[in-house]
Amino acid sequence: MKEGFLIIDTLNIPADIEAMAQVESLIDSVCAKLGVNEDFYGNVLIAVTEAVTNAIDHGSNKNKMLDVRVLVGDESKEFCFNVKDEGRGFDFTNLEDPTSPDNILKENGRGIFLMRNLADEVVFEDGGTSVNIYFNK
Repeated sequence: MKEGFLIIDTLNIPADIEAMAQVESLIDSVCAKLGVNEDFYGNVLIAVTEAVTNAIDHGSNKNKMLDVRVLVGDESKEFCFNVKDEGRGFDFTNLEDPTSPDNILKENGRGIFLMRNLADEVVFEDGGTSVNIYFNK
């Protein structure tokens, strides 16, 4: 997360899709606390749940013994959700384009594309085990 952000909330969940309700509750709480316009709430919800789903499915390989951590940072002009898993990471610089004709019919592979198109900025760190999803206020 960029310098100057104040951590306003945290959540640790097992790498289990059943825990997504807790993530959605956190997003609801943060958006209400920060006064996020309801027109942008869907963007936040989809981008952050995609990041957590990727952390559970790919980063942690659905191993419920591993944790996924969500931090929420706030500063005057933007806020950020940081999602970190305990996996080995991935090469986030070499991703297939889900809109190319070869990939358009694939059922998976759109999460990062969605995150990048719904958030104002997406920054991967720690070899792909951590992602910061920024939204302007």
